[in-house]
Amino acid sequence: MASIRILKKDINYVLGDIIEECYTWELLNPKADTKKSEAIIEEAIATFDQLIDKINVKSVDNKRDHFRKIEAELEEKANTLIGKVNKL
Repeated sequence: MASIRILKKDINYVLGDIIEECYTWELLNPKADTKKSEAIIEEAIATFDQLIDKINVKSVDNKRDHFRKIEAELEEKANTLIGKVNKL
């Protein structure tokens, strides 16, 4: 069960850091339009919810494979979000 807890923490930290980076960008650019950064924040929150829902699924045949897919999806989504933050 420890690996599930660590995976949940990783999801929280990674997506939390992305959201924090958006807020930092908004503070450093007070005159800029914040619609794009708010959209990134909303997408990060939606990704968090989706990944936590996938972790909490109990009817999984191969748990190890299931959690590896979730880790891969986290990495893919995080890279996409970071790319969007960098374009701000």
